[in-house]
Amino acid sequence: MKPRISVLTLSVSDLEKAAAFYRDGLGFKTEGIVGREFEHGAVAFFELDHGLRLALWPRTSLAADTGLPDGPRGEIEFTLGHNVASVAEVDEVMNQATKAGAKIVKPAQATFWGGYAGYFQDPDGHIWEVVFNPAFV
Repeated sequence: MKPRISVLTLSVSDLEKAAAFYRDGLGFKTEGIVGREFEHGAVAFFELDHGLRLALWPRTSLAADTGLPDGPRGEIEFTLGHNVASVAEVDEVMNQATKAGAKIVKPAQATFWGGYAGYFQDPDGHIWEVVFNPAFV
């Protein structure tokens, strides 16, 4: 297996609300919700850089497809990292997320390792880290 990821799928409670958050609030590009004609088929895809896609899929649909129960989820299972080119850009993205309805988990601030970062949660509680890492510039 080659070490690559082509789609990140987030399970969501309300597909319409989640799609609006990413599309209208954060400005992610999408063709909208597709697959409504299939039972458990409705999904929204968002084009990311380098051929990566973000998919939003209802929790009930993911449970049905995997055969796993729709149980409780933990808030800190993983984070999605969004690296930007400057401290100012971290603040811009955090403000955009706030206006879109995100819950700020940790306001942007200087990090112990010399960067600058903050965390927000989308409407389903998925955690995003917005970070400026001077080592990545």
